[in-house]
Amino acid sequence: MDKRFETFTVLIAKVSRNIRKIKNQEMSAYGLRSVHVSCLYYLYANRFLTATELCDKCEEDKATISRAVDYLEKNDFLVCEEKTAKRYRSLISLTEKGQIAGKQITDKINRVLDEVSIGLTEAERIEFYRCLAVISNNLETISNRSNIDTMQ
Repeated sequence: MDKRFETFTVLIAKVSRNIRKIKNQEMSAYGLRSVHVSCLYYLYANRFLTATELCDKCEEDKATISRAVDYLEKNDFLVCEEKTAKRYRSLISLTEKGQIAGKQITDKINRVLDEVSIGLTEAERIEFYRCLAVISNNLETISNRSNIDTMQ
């Protein structure tokens, strides 16, 4: 019997679970969770983002990012630059504490990425990411099509 389904779904779930576990373990000293890591990482890399942009980059919904931004703001990791009527359009930036955490997070992420690539050549790593992007895009297309199919 073909084990593609089991292999594919189990491995993808395992990779996702391990990424979340590593994020949570590494950030517990800061009192941060997985979504906070992503927010700090992208803010550190981009300097300024809106909550809407964070949603896109982190692949999280509005409510999750809103809670994460509130938590990070209350704990002095970031600040909303503008106090507009639509908070999700306000530019968000890191405080000094957030910059330090963002740098440490980025350094840890780079070390983990180096470690997970052990045993792969640069060409294999590039091809793996290319294949993963194709699979992700195909799954998104199927997912969107399935939503439309069930509505009819």
